[in-house]
Parts: sequence; structure tokens; C-alpha cells
Amino acid sequence: MCGIAGVMTANGPPDGQVLDKLADALAHRGPDGRGRHVSGNVGLVQNRLSIIDLEGGRQPILDGAGNAIVANGEIYNYLELKSDMAGQVFATGSDCEPPLHLYRHQGPAFARSLRGMYAFAIHDGGAQKLVLGRDPFGIKPLYLTETAPGLAFASEPQALIAAGLVKPELDPAALAELLQLQFTTGTRTIFKGIRRLGAGETVVAEGGCVTEGRRLPALPAGGPVDGGLDQMLDQLDDTLTESVELHQRSDVPYGMFLSGGIDSSVVLALMARLNPKGVLAFTAGFPGTRVHDERQHARDLARAVGARHVEVEFTESDFWELLPLVAAAMDDPAADYACLPTFKLAREARKEVKVILSGEGGDELFGGYGRYRHAMRPWPLTKSMRRKGTFDGLDVLRDGITSHWRHGMKLAERAEALPGRTRLQVAQAVDCTDWLPNDLLTKADRCLMANGIEGRVPFLDPVVAAFAFRLPDHLKVRKGLGKWILRRWLETALPAARPFDKKRGFTVPVAEWIAAKPQIGQLVARQPGIAEICHPGAVEALFRTCAKDTGFACWTLLFYALWHQRHVLGKIPAGDAFSELADRI
Repeated sequence: MCGIAGVMTANGPPDGQVLDKLADALAHRGPDGRGRHVSGNVGLVQNRLSIIDLEGGRQPILDGAGNAIVANGEIYNYLELKSDMAGQVFATGSDCEPPLHLYRHQGPAFARSLRGMYAFAIHDGGAQKLVLGRDPFGIKPLYLTETAPGLAFASEPQALIAAGLVKPELDPAALAELLQLQFTTGTRTIFKGIRRLGAGETVVAEGGCVTEGRRLPALPAGGPVDGGLDQMLDQLDDTLTESVELHQRSDVPYGMFLSGGIDSSVVLALMARLNPKGVLAFTAGFPGTRVHDERQHARDLARAVGARHVEVEFTESDFWELLPLVAAAMDDPAADYACLPTFKLAREARKEVKVILSGEGGDELFGGYGRYRHAMRPWPLTKSMRRKGTFDGLDVLRDGITSHWRHGMKLAERAEALPGRTRLQVAQAVDCTDWLPNDLLTKADRCLMANGIEGRVPFLDPVVAAFAFRLPDHLKVRKGLGKWILRRWLETALPAARPFDKKRGFTVPVAEWIAAKPQIGQLVARQPGIAEICHPGAVEALFRTCAKDTGFACWTLLFYALWHQRHVLGKIPAGDAFSELADRI
């Protein structure tokens, strides 16, 4: 796990100062070491968070044939890949070395053999090519920009800006998506001139330009495959057990985030089965607020399996103090309030572990969201997957700011409506295209990496996905309950989870905290980034009446104001939200 970056010029050697700036901007992603490779017109840099082969796994890794790799992530099947490459001599014990040898024999198509989360850059010195790739679910990020001098890439867009390769100019269409959706869709980022490498995308560059590309899909084609319940439960058990076992491969201590929901309960049950010495679980709670506190249920689950349970309180004081740091970490912005407890959980977990497993992806693969049940209804009762915009009907944003913000979602819906898929499968695939990589996984990556923690997501494994996505609809959604087969499995594997009880959705009490400080509205309204997009006076009025139905709009503007300060105006946060906003007036 680390941060990677690099440059391929049209001709001539890359600028060493640019490489230094790229590496400096990604230092938080890899506090355990730094590496560099320069050859011809290509320069690669890497900051390492050492997880496997702590001493010998330094990058870049060279193969002796003129090729070099830098990679961010973990290849969980690296031992199996090594076993398959009989006669190959490996210079390291790193999980990132086998992909380099696979590339030499298979070319850019080698990524289909990988089972893990990754973003990589391979310099093919003989062919004078640069190959960039990203895992099929987009768990690990990679961004690139193409300009007249050549191509540059980095694990975070802020590094490309810090190196002077791109100016922090905003794309109006992407900004509209952020405000209305809380994330941006597709490969276009909020910054003009910077794009994401798409989930599962591999591109080849020559002479500083991308010349070819391919995509490895995360989800299988075709409709559901039915089978007996007992058979499906056995296969589910085998598949998830293998995935969690692979995701625990590590040379450093690991733990998990436990919310008490279905997904994290499944991960807890499996980790407890595989770790006779016990599991270390971290849970966030919001004392003194009106939102549901999950700590007692998580405490009961931990006790049931003999796990050590660490409870982390997230208070109103934490909200105001940590928000500028969180906004600074979210350079590819997602206005997801779950980033707040995730950031503090990672900070606390880092005191004991370097790796965390969590339950992201369970809802998308096993049909957990309420909107999936709406999408399954027969016409004319079916409801669109398209979410209501955060600012719809509030008359806060200036005219034109929110025009055409649903375009990206419509493109995803058309692309994922493949022959044979059910309405539920299409809805799941749409979420796996944008919501999952561009919100949930981006949030997790930035908040954990800002604190030197590697996050692992065993649900988002290609073998798990191949099984789960083609389950019959009735094993995903039944009698108004999503993730039905996971609940049925938990009923036996961890009865204390009470999987068929009515569950409350995860909520962070941001509206409650903002409503308690209505004066923050004046500070938000006066920020340059807010003044550009909102009607005069509308922002203060919105904050004065902050309540359940308008709370998320208030939160979005507060987050965006602080995000704009850091990533557009370039101000490094040094205080709490009040002092940061007041300092700009």
C-alpha cells in the first residue's frame, strides 16, 4: 500500500524536480520509504506503506529485463501466482513482484490474473511503453493528465496540482454532480484536465500519449443462476471464507471496523473463525446525540466471538476540529458524512494496526439498499434509481449550477443494462460503476491513507462478485429485506447478530451539530467558493433553518467551503472549522 506517481514525456528525460514534488505530495500515503526509477523518457516514484516483505519489498521493483513496476495496493493471490510461475526467480517476497513477471509474458492483459486491489505503473523499457492499470472495482485510485509535454499520473489529483502539472480549475458539470449527488460520476474529476483511470481500466502510453486501452469488468455478464438454498449457503460460506483468509495475508497487525450491521457482522464472524487468538474490532459511536448508537450491539457481537472491542467516540467537538483535515484529505471530493467517523477510527486504529478489514461492497453485491427494492417493482410501480438532488427545491444554488447533473447516471444506466440482467442486477451494476468507487471507496482510501492505514474489503473480491452478482433475485431481496442470503447465513454463523431484526441505517448527526451553531452559516456564505455558486442571502437562511430535511444541504455547503479553501485556494488547514472559515473573510 502506498502512493505512486510518474511522468512520461514526449521526448527527453523527465524533470527531477517534478518527480520530487509528486513524491512529496504523496508522502502521507507511504511513511515507510521512498523509491524512484528514471529511464529514458519515464520517471516513476513511490512512497511505501510496508505491509508484506517489510525489508525486501521496496519499490520500484525491476525484473532484470528492462522493466520496472510501482504499485499501490495488495495482490492477495501473489503466493498462488508465484507457484504457477515454475522456474521464475523472484528477487523479493513482495506481492507486487509477480505482476511484473506476468506482464513480461502476457502483456497488458496480465491484469486478468490478479486477485486484489491495485493501481500500478509498469515501465516497459524495451518497448518504451508505460502501462497503467487499476483493479476492477476501483478500490485503489489512479489519476492522469495529458498535456503537450507528456503524460503524468498520481494516486491523488492533488499531487498533480502540487507538482505544477495542472491548475486547480473546476469542471462546472462535475461540480454540479458533487453538490447534487455528493460525488462525481465517470472518469471525469472535478478538476479540468485530470481524469480518473476507470475501474478495471488498463492503458498503454507511448511518447507521452495514451495509445490503447482495455477494461476488465468487475461483474460477470448474464442473468441470475438458480440453485438450492443449502447449496447456495455452502457456496457462500466457502467463497467468503476464502476471501477473508486471503485478505488477512499480512506481515503486520490487522483488525476490522465493526458497525454492527450485516456486512461487518459477516466479516467479524469469518475473522473470528480464522483467528483463534481473537479479533481486534473498532466501532464508532456518537454520544449525546439523537442518532442510533451502534456500540452496544457491536459490543455484544464482539463478546459473542471473543473479540477485543475498541469503542471510539465521535463528538460535536471532533466534528468541528477534524472537518478541515477531512476535507483536505478528500481531494477527489465526496461529500459523504461517513468520512468523519472513518477518519477518526483510522487515527485510533493506527495506534495498534496497519491493516483494517471492512464491509464495503456488501450492499452493492448482495442487494442491500432500499432503492433496489423499488427498482424491482413491476411497471408502473417501479421507481427510478436516480437519486433526488440535494438542493432540489431549495432555491439556494445559482441558475445553471445544477443543469444536466443526472447525465453521468443516465450513461451508467444505459451501459449496465446488458441482455439477460434483471432490473435488480442493473441497479446493482450502476452502483458498482459510480457510487461504490467514486464515493464509498474514495472516502475509505483517503481517510485511511491520511492516517497510515491500509483498508481491505473482502466483499469486493472477483470470486465473491462472480458468485454474488448472479445469485437469484429472491436470495438477495425477500419479504422487504435486502441481503437475504447473508442474513440467513448469519443466523447460523453468528446468531448474536440478530440478522432478521429491523436495522437502522448508519447516520452521522451532522444536521444536529450544524443546527446547534447557526452562526456558521454566515462564515460559510462569505467563502469565495460558496459565493460563486449560491444566491446571496440564501445560504445564511438555509443554515438558520437547518433541520432534518435541509441538514444534508447545509453539510454539503460546509464541506465544500472547506474543500474549496484547501484544493482550489491552496490554504493548508491549521485550526478548526470556525477558525478556518473566519480566516478567509
